[in-house]
Amino acid sequence: MVVGLHTFPPLGRVSQVKGQVISFSVVLEVVGHDAEKPWQICLWHSSGEQPWEETTLSSAPRNESPIFLQLDSSDHEYLSFTAVLPIISSLRFTLKYRSSPAQPWVWARDELGINDGFIIINPEDKFALMSDLSNIIRGLNPELNVRSVASQTPRTQLWTIEAAVAPASGGVSSYADVELGTPWGGFVRYFALVRHSTACEGKHLVLLGISNMNSVVTLLRSSSHGPVMAHLRNDENTSSTGMLLAAVGDNYESAIAAAIYHARALTVLNTYNTLPQKLSAHEINFKPEWMQSWCDGLGYCTWNALGQRLTEDKLLNAIELLKENNIKISNLIIDDNWQDVDYDGPDSNSFGWKRFEAEPRAFPNGLKQTVSRIRQILPSIEHVAVWHALLGYWGGISPHGDIAQQYLTTQVNRENWKVSGPMTVIANEDVGRFYDDFYRFLLSCGVDGVKTDAQFMIDTWASADHRRELTNTYLDAWTTASIRHFSGRAISCMSQAPQILFRQQLSQNRPTIPVRNSDDYFPDVPDSHPWHIWANAHNALLTQHLNVFPDWDMFQTSHRNAGYHAAARCISGGPVYITDVPGQHNIELIGQMTGLTPRGKTVILRPSVVGKTIDAYTGYDEDALLKVGCYHGKYGTGTPILGVFNTRPRILTEIISLDCFPGIVPSNKYIIRSHHSGKATEAKNYGLQDARLGITLEKGGYDIFTAYPATQLDSETNGTITTALLGLIGKMTGATAMIANHFEFLPTGKVFSITRLRALGTLGLYLSSLPHMSIERDFMITIQGLPIPLDTVTVDKRDGHVLAIDIQKAWSDMGLSSGWSNEVEVKICFDAEHP
Repeated sequence: MVVGLHTFPPLGRVSQVKGQVISFSVVLEVVGHDAEKPWQICLWHSSGEQPWEETTLSSAPRNESPIFLQLDSSDHEYLSFTAVLPIISSLRFTLKYRSSPAQPWVWARDELGINDGFIIINPEDKFALMSDLSNIIRGLNPELNVRSVASQTPRTQLWTIEAAVAPASGGVSSYADVELGTPWGGFVRYFALVRHSTACEGKHLVLLGISNMNSVVTLLRSSSHGPVMAHLRNDENTSSTGMLLAAVGDNYESAIAAAIYHARALTVLNTYNTLPQKLSAHEINFKPEWMQSWCDGLGYCTWNALGQRLTEDKLLNAIELLKENNIKISNLIIDDNWQDVDYDGPDSNSFGWKRFEAEPRAFPNGLKQTVSRIRQILPSIEHVAVWHALLGYWGGISPHGDIAQQYLTTQVNRENWKVSGPMTVIANEDVGRFYDDFYRFLLSCGVDGVKTDAQFMIDTWASADHRRELTNTYLDAWTTASIRHFSGRAISCMSQAPQILFRQQLSQNRPTIPVRNSDDYFPDVPDSHPWHIWANAHNALLTQHLNVFPDWDMFQTSHRNAGYHAAARCISGGPVYITDVPGQHNIELIGQMTGLTPRGKTVILRPSVVGKTIDAYTGYDEDALLKVGCYHGKYGTGTPILGVFNTRPRILTEIISLDCFPGIVPSNKYIIRSHHSGKATEAKNYGLQDARLGITLEKGGYDIFTAYPATQLDSETNGTITTALLGLIGKMTGATAMIANHFEFLPTGKVFSITRLRALGTLGLYLSSLPHMSIERDFMITIQGLPIPLDTVTVDKRDGHVLAIDIQKAWSDMGLSSGWSNEVEVKICFDAEHP
């Protein structure tokens, strides 16, 4: 029985290769008892405009086949077949196979539902410079002002594209739809980030519209007849120009980087001086450790947990249950519905905010008393943040409340959103004072952070005058106030509007803040869960270049998709918030995401490089696993991490090359470990492109694979020994708990491993010779220089090559104290020469 058919390059995808000859590697995955059958595989292919041809693949001897890393308990066998074909510029191909000459042929597309593969040549010759963008965008509109500019990214080219747009008049924006042309004259696939609410030459073309310059928003649209369109909106009362950037490179990451770097250079002149003019030097007292404290602590948000009628009693009960379950959150977010809102106003300005103090019926003792009680109940809480909309509330400001009496207001009209019509907002003159007063009130109540939502609302205003006069005022006033009062402890939500991306998130002259990276988490919408992770992984291709921490939103640990979301949050590189219904907590899952520091604080284990999809061009509806790569540590010596998710409604099997791991170095040795199975295996003595990792995931399935840098020791007695520190096993991203580690191989044959950890847990040591060793005889392990109790050291039941050292139990049993340090030093000594 065939379990899977895997080709390199893959069927059903578009792949890039270098050179004029392509080497095909086809892997037939079968159940064990079918491995001895005389399987045959034929490749059908067509290069360029040539007719289809058939090539029979040769069966590769077992000793010449790619290495398949087994990290599960299946009895599958992998049979390898190869062929070498010349290729002109592109190649389309498919496969047929049979178990013996007496059996009928089976076409891959019919049996496995796999479309034809398509290969595009990426020439190996020197990067060819193209001075004329019209060679790339065919039919380039001659009315555009196109200029070649220097790119900051190697092997990429960059152009600015400007198009004229007429002036706005009488508060009505001027619009222009300008045809650009067709990239490459026609392309195989494209990847686009789309605001959903209100490559034939082997190169990648990135088009980026620049917004919030001269009050012009520049968007990209498709046309009905092929060419790409630029859609311009001008809010100025004078003629202006909209700008796009076009970047071309050998890979999409470099091309995106080239466009973003130049966009930052263009916009910095517009935004660089805004904050220094409003904040004195002593007010910009931002320290990096505050951001670490804000993003590295486990957070709890009330939104999905407590419903849409928040009260003090509900909130305090949730905190009490967190304490009973020994869940030590560091950050609490009091989400929507704490504010005093005019729900029953007499006009269309309902849902406007009335006053700073909390809603009196739900919080009868006031916000200050509630926050004080929260901190008394759960002392682990370091920061309390509250939710508010950028304009106050969803309906802005109530014209009948205290706020409207204290600050100048103006009326604006909304369109292109769920609710249209007029709303009252703070007028231009008082926006800064309004934020300063509000945030002073919050500080007086013990609140030291904010989650500022509905920021896109400024783009729903119908009047060009209001957008032009108020947009930057609100964005700059909020940014300034959040830095002045909260040192950057602010979460930006619903802020993926073009003006906000370029005004607030691209510039590097302000602190890095968490920014919501996608739409909401919807626990009760089954189809939303795979899409949520898929969208976040793809959005990160852009947001990785912004001055933000991508925030993948809260989730519930007791939900049927809890592990799925937990894995995604752990590899995202952003903060982690839970929104559990009070008392409904998956303690074991929370333990996989977090660790306890020696000082007793619960921290998330966040990689240093954000997670993102490694394949931009594979669509959501294709039968392929979503692969999200991140990295921790310095280049060359750090730890590549690959999260794999099944986003399809059926079981999927895929075999991937180890060079899919981001930042992996082909010349290095690695130990690859599966979080789900706990099994580890060596990837050494062969090129990473020749090593394959077999992955089978059920619907809603996930796994995290970590590539740990390995050390090889040459022992006279025992030959070559491979060893690696695995960080905290049992944690999804346990490698990130290691601050530093290294091995020392002494002339006596003794090996010392020294590891510094920032959290407690079970430290794993991979040792190829472990099955032949004795814990009592061959190991000496210390914590903080003191011998560890013997019962805290075991061989991992899931993999006999992994030594499991329970640092957390040893720390407790030994009665250790952190003292001045917040790190744990573990030393492991073993004899590599022992027979």
